[in-house]
Amino acid sequence: MFTKARKLVRDFKLSMKMKITLSLSAIAIILLTSSVISMLEYDRMSNYVSELIAGNINSINVAQRLANVSNAYNLEILTVIGDDSRNSLPDFNQKEFMAHCDSLRESLSARDMAHLADSVEYSYSAYMLTSLELPKVLKSDFVDTRAWYFDRLQPVYNHLRSDIDKLSTAIYRELENNSATFDRGFYRSIIPSAVAVSVGLLLVIMLLFFILAYYVNPIYRMLSGLRNYRTVGKIYSVTFDGDDQLSELNEGVGEIISENLQLRKRIKALRDNQKQ
Repeated sequence: MFTKARKLVRDFKLSMKMKITLSLSAIAIILLTSSVISMLEYDRMSNYVSELIAGNINSINVAQRLANVSNAYNLEILTVIGDDSRNSLPDFNQKEFMAHCDSLRESLSARDMAHLADSVEYSYSAYMLTSLELPKVLKSDFVDTRAWYFDRLQPVYNHLRSDIDKLSTAIYRELENNSATFDRGFYRSIIPSAVAVSVGLLLVIMLLFFILAYYVNPIYRMLSGLRNYRTVGKIYSVTFDGDDQLSELNEGVGEIISENLQLRKRIKALRDNQKQ
């Protein structure tokens, strides 16, 4: 069984067309595979990082809204203190503020970012509790409203704004990191293409040497042998390694030239006999 298998392998010969086709097909498959891998990797990284960046931008907008709402509310309290005809707290949508804080906590990936969102909530709670003292302060004859605002409420508000700014800064930092990750992912996605192009170029060079060594050079040697035979009658003795159609062609040319030499000898012998 093994002897038969070895005989089949020995008898199996690749034609010139098959050799060149297989070589070019291997290069094409490598380049195509690497291109598909690069596109899939880039698409995966692009979608993943794009979602992160979109989340960061949304978080930045939410944090900015928190800062704007807090600043507007604080200015309204200051307006109430400056207007003696008003003695009630301005309206403030606490549910919307807390909903924004909750959405920030859910959208932030890093643990320290969630901690910053909690700090904003705690600072907001302290600020709101302090602002609830305003009606009593306005009705009191012993408390200076402006002193209460600048000495008690404003420091708590400054702490709230500081926490919101820290949260915004952390979100900006995460946005920068995600952008850098996108850049690294882009370069990582083109690595398979770069490797495939390098391998493809190497295979092209190897294929070029293969064609030159096994096809072009033998053809030039065959042409040189034919030229020597036609010009000076030199015996055709071109040989080279191979088992494809080019080798068969070389053997056929050698046989034809050998037969032609024998035919010439016979014709010459006949002419010599006729002269005698």
